[in-house]
Amino acid sequence: MATQDQVVVIGAGIGGLATAALLAARGMHVTVVEAAQTPGGKMREVMADDTPIDAGPSVFTMRAVFDALFEACGASLDAHVALTPATILARHAWGDDRLDLFADPAASEAAIGDFAGARAAAGYRAFRTEAQRIFTTLDRPFLRAPQTNPLGLTWRLGWRGFADLSRIRPYETLWHALGEHFQDPRLRQLFGRYATYCGSSPFRCPATLMLIAHVEASGVWLVDGGMHQLARAIAALATRHGATFRYGTAVSEILVERGRAAGVALATGERIAATAVVCNADPAALAAGAFGDRARRAVSPVPPGRRSLSAMVWCARGTAQGFPLVRHNVVFSRDPAAEFAALAAGRLASDPSVYVCALDRDAADGAGCTAPERLQIIVNAPPTGDTPFTQAETDPCTQSMHATLRRAGLTLDLPEQATVLTTPSDFATLFPRTGGALYGPASHGWAASFRRPGSRTRIPGLYCAGGSTHPGAGVPMAALSARLAVDCLLRDRASMARSHPVAMPGGMSTPSARTAASA
Repeated sequence: MATQDQVVVIGAGIGGLATAALLAARGMHVTVVEAAQTPGGKMREVMADDTPIDAGPSVFTMRAVFDALFEACGASLDAHVALTPATILARHAWGDDRLDLFADPAASEAAIGDFAGARAAAGYRAFRTEAQRIFTTLDRPFLRAPQTNPLGLTWRLGWRGFADLSRIRPYETLWHALGEHFQDPRLRQLFGRYATYCGSSPFRCPATLMLIAHVEASGVWLVDGGMHQLARAIAALATRHGATFRYGTAVSEILVERGRAAGVALATGERIAATAVVCNADPAALAAGAFGDRARRAVSPVPPGRRSLSAMVWCARGTAQGFPLVRHNVVFSRDPAAEFAALAAGRLASDPSVYVCALDRDAADGAGCTAPERLQIIVNAPPTGDTPFTQAETDPCTQSMHATLRRAGLTLDLPEQATVLTTPSDFATLFPRTGGALYGPASHGWAASFRRPGSRTRIPGLYCAGGSTHPGAGVPMAALSARLAVDCLLRDRASMARSHPVAMPGGMSTPSARTAASA
């Protein structure tokens, strides 16, 4: 029998770590069960030539979300993680054409003007204003509030609800909306790329997602030691408040008794009782039976056709020549429509866009690096990891990646012994029942955001947190989902305490006793 405040968190991704820290800081007994040997989930490291290299998310935005997380746990983010604001947000290239975006929006506008003319600069200014407006409209009533439906969101928006809902442009594609701001196809391709931040296509996702551009333009920070240090810092924060971590331990079943989540069974046969369970795995795994048949009904299944993108990820200690890398770099394909059509058809693109994170480059101009350097290279891939790619498919993808980079003048020497390639099938092994999808369900169509699983599930006492749940994909969204899950859990706990009065010696419960039980 579990104690009143025993919670099991399945998974030590950012959503699970933040959940554990917030609950432990409130005095609850938290056990985090993680199949991997280290915290982080998708925010992981791999060893290449005996060197740890970030192999997951590489862009740190919405710093205020993490400042608030640490403050809620009586700590300071700056005391645990060294952060440096990036001057250059990213360097972009189309063959010999290059464009930097900057933390200073005026500098970005000037750079776009120099790159594509005064009309493009004006288009960027209008785009930035619209992206900010959409973000501001949705920040409090949707991103930081429990999952809802369109009518519920309209209600939250107040008396201007219907007008505000139409102004976030849910019924137009991002690609279409970008055409109103940018005539230059290169700029349309650049800002359309933000759809891939949630594993989606700019040709199919709603224009609402231009809010991602506002998030990045509001600030990017570089994490000293790599993004994995953030995961370690949140895990340490939770541990400091008494949370217990059990790494290298897989959960085989979520226990359900009398219609409620009652703990977990481990692959070893051990059982851990709990009054609540928070699942930080992709909810698709829940629906597919990865945690037992009784937990299947907790959430709706995600058909393979609604999965988000996966990726081909090369992590290496290599040598870069011919292109002035900064921390974040993107070299674009020649035909974005063909690229995303291939991905939608379940194929690797023959001419892909390529992201290069040069982990040893500094925040300002990419200087301060000696060869060999740590590199993370990403090409979008379809979520078809249930059936592994053959070498006849992966080898051409590697060659296409290098060909894209060479068109921009970048030559990479990636020694085989110092390179680790992760494919969709590898991601499917790391995160079962997902096909290697990295962002939960894709954000395609106006209703996609409302279909994402929320904090509560159909099984009382079982909650979801992470980048595959509401409010969306990405590191800050995963942290926000943790706060939402914790809020729901604590409210449900208080409600249960009120509905089960505490018996006092000599008679019925008293108001003070009921208050204490729900504190």
